[in-house]
Amino acid sequence: MRILIDECLPKKLKQELTEYTVFTVQEKGWSSMKNGELLTRAENEFDVWVTADQNIESQQNLNRYDIAVVVLVAPRNRLEFLLPLMPQLHKVLQNILPHQLVYIES
Repeated sequence: MRILIDECLPKKLKQELTEYTVFTVQEKGWSSMKNGELLTRAENEFDVWVTADQNIESQQNLNRYDIAVVVLVAPRNRLEFLLPLMPQLHKVLQNILPHQLVYIES
């Protein structure tokens, strides 16, 4: 499974997903792209986009993109607040399907 981590999340989150092929938006050179353009590019290379953008569902028609989206909901987008969500993320990644949107919160 190939996973893209959004630029609004810490790059170190990648270290929590070592069993997958993971890139950050910054590593791909896609920083500062609008979400629609990012999703269009990502759907060709990735299975899942992990973000903290809780408004993504109202901003984009996610059904038009062939990629799953996972939204991490934490009080802050810092690693120490996101680490408790990692067990749930690992569980979700086992069965997630294209076009699926999943919110993970503590």
